[in-house]
Parts: sequence; structure tokens; C-alpha cells
Amino acid sequence: MYAIVIAGGRQHKAVPGTIIDVEKLGIEAGQVIEIDQVLLVVPDEGAPSIGQPLVSGAIVKVTVIGDYRAKKIHGWKYKPGMRYRRQWGHRQTYTRLRIESVSV
Repeated sequence: MYAIVIAGGRQHKAVPGTIIDVEKLGIEAGQVIEIDQVLLVVPDEGAPSIGQPLVSGAIVKVTVIGDYRAKKIHGWKYKPGMRYRRQWGHRQTYTRLRIESVSV
């Protein structure tokens, strides 16, 4: 069984027992939360439940493992002949979630 959920502004495939990385949620590590924005639930047997836009009554329980920062991305700006050079960097913060269960 798996579900497609919206977490951190993006869609993720939630399979029980797996770990997903979402945009930073600002929740402390160790907390169990419920995600109710479920777009699709596909059971092991039977027909999938497709939401319009959300599946009513579907809940995905997840445990927050913690926050981490991704590898730094470097960027450059350069204009030849104008002595213009700029360097920038960015590290995105993500929240790591462990999928505990999917229920309809």
C-alpha cells in the first residue's frame, strides 16, 4: 500500500517503512504527525482511491527524524569587460520523515 501526499509544498510517494525528505516543516525530532493532504491511496488489493482533490478520511502517520541541510550550491555572475563578478551560495534545509502507516 502506498499514498501520494502533499508535504512541504510538493507531492511525495509515501510507502510505510520508507524515509522521505521534504521542505523544512519546523517540527521537533521525534514527534509523530499526521498528514491529511492525501491525493491518492493505492491498497495492496482492490482499486485505488483517487481524491478530488483530496481523499476524504485518508491519513498518513509519519515520525519526524530531524532537520538537515543539503550540500551547498554555488553560483556565479560575470559580465565581461565591466569588472563585475558576484559569487553566491545556498544550502536548503530539509526535514527527514519516516512513514509509519497509511490508512483510509
